[in-house]
Amino acid sequence: MRRLLPRNPLLRKLLAGTLATFAVVYITCGALIWRAMHEPPEDFGRFMSKLPGPVPFLMFPFESMWLRARAGDLQPGDSAPDFSLLKLDESESIQLSELNKQKPVVLVFGSYT
Repeated sequence: MRRLLPRNPLLRKLLAGTLATFAVVYITCGALIWRAMHEPPEDFGRFMSKLPGPVPFLMFPFESMWLRARAGDLQPGDSAPDFSLLKLDESESIQLSELNKQKPVVLVFGSYT
């Protein structure tokens, strides 16, 4: 049967040190990405723009991390969180709570093409 580890103790130490260093770097990078995912989208975008290409998508379970980080705590039947948006002509801002006082509001997220 073939041996996977080298017999030389010096090489074993070097291999162990290399693997430990790789593990620390991997965990640190994963923690930084996880932390960035909990920031506002603008900050997360700035962080991701500085990373090299598709590396984080290939090295980490990115979709699972993203879904857990951005899951939120709303349940079916909960009221929508209050927010404000600019009108299309950018003349004023409209707040959801103000619209909801006047009449029921339906939020539709999608495309009408």
